[in-house]
Amino acid sequence: MKIAFIGGGNMAAALIAGLAGKLTPGANIHVVDPNPASLEKLRQEYGVSVAAAAGEPVAAAEVLVLAVKPQVMHEVTQQLLPLLQAAQAAGRSPLVLSIAAGIRAADLSRWLGGYQAIVRTMPNTPALIGMGVTGMVACAGVSVQQRGTADQILRAVGATVWLDDEAKIDAVTAVSGSGPAYVFYFIEAMQQAAEELGLTAEQGKALAMATFTGAAQLALQSPDPVPVLREKVTSKGGTTYAALTSMEASGVKASIIAAVKAAAARGKELGEQLGAAG
Repeated sequence: MKIAFIGGGNMAAALIAGLAGKLTPGANIHVVDPNPASLEKLRQEYGVSVAAAAGEPVAAAEVLVLAVKPQVMHEVTQQLLPLLQAAQAAGRSPLVLSIAAGIRAADLSRWLGGYQAIVRTMPNTPALIGMGVTGMVACAGVSVQQRGTADQILRAVGATVWLDDEAKIDAVTAVSGSGPAYVFYFIEAMQQAAEELGLTAEQGKALAMATFTGAAQLALQSPDPVPVLREKVTSKGGTTYAALTSMEASGVKASIIAAVKAAAARGKELGEQLGAAG
């Protein structure tokens, strides 16, 4: 399988690390990026071919991974359009896989001359260590085989969740795309509380990190729903009860829900703004 990455940033590098020598040889991966240092690093580490601008290797690819910043996506698609048209003229329909936040598939399709073999995805930053989760939605022109290919590629860096409606991508963005920041925010608070209670910064970090990691794994492995697990830790009148009662009184859960909804609303707004180009 020949894969061309348009953009060689962190998320592209994470995907390449999961793909090269596994799903396809590094030599079958081509990366286009204007940054020579990024290209050289990827070439040395994974044996990929590189270029500063899109050319014949992009036109020959079976999969085009769009991994550029959303703000430059319209410009990039205009550079890709003649290459995609050349592929179609040769009887090929490459899969276009977008990992750019906020860019709607309908706008990508419009910028690419009505092209429909597009899968829009929303990965998150734990993909950098192979523990991400990606929301995915396919346009009508994506074949069953291409859908499977898209799933293989994103599973190289974690789990995948397929959606039946692209409008739900904004919810994915709000929950898992932005979600790592919420977790880091909570960890920060726990570390600060630990220090204010007399523990060292190192002790607070170790306790908070291990608690989050262990609790997440317990939730994954236990047959009990999360609310039941929470109840099992909470003895009425005990320390955990005191903490959760304080959180409820402060409206912590309601604030988190409102924050996630605000992120979803902003995702929808950004999609509309970015899609106005062209």
